[in-house]
Amino acid sequence: MSSGLIVAIVVVALVVALGAFAFHRYQQQRPSLSRRFGPEYERTVARHGGDTAAAERELAERVERHRELTLTPLSAAERARAEEQWAQVKARFVDDPRQALANAEALLARVARDRGYPDSDVDAQIDTISVDHGEHVESYRTLRALSRPDATGRPSATEEQRAALLRARELFTALVGAGGESERVPARGTAKTATPPARRVPAQHERHA
Repeated sequence: MSSGLIVAIVVVALVVALGAFAFHRYQQQRPSLSRRFGPEYERTVARHGGDTAAAERELAERVERHRELTLTPLSAAERARAEEQWAQVKARFVDDPRQALANAEALLARVARDRGYPDSDVDAQIDTISVDHGEHVESYRTLRALSRPDATGRPSATEEQRAALLRARELFTALVGAGGESERVPARGTAKTATPPARRVPAQHERHA
């Protein structure tokens, strides 16, 4: 057997081996990415027109960029300040829903930056956050969209904005590391004063003859 034929056989064998390795890695990576990103996995596949391979390449690149980060938790003081600012956002919603959403978006961006996520580009920040919070990150994108007039200049419906703010609260809670308490966003025009509790009337005991 000539040396040239031997070299050709070796090259073919290496190509086959590399292909098998790449396929095996792809098969292992696919369920891992799906589990890690949750709903964000399906959204990315849809954005790539159903091209699963292209979507998974993008998600894998997000994971690689995420590995370069050094994420740190907020201090107790930072967490308390962020919670207070979210309460202000919620109160602002009553008078100006779109501005409240813009403020919520800015607060999310700042908290993410303080945690260590990149802040030079909002889309890059959102993509990196999705590695840790794929189930909630779409709410960040929704805030960005609804805090601006739509293509015709008509503002979004208030109910849609309220729902967006409630969903964004879940991402905010995950980022600041606070407890996941439920909350309600006040309806526009709703009075801000709390309703006093009803007075308790003592039960009257029936007297028997």
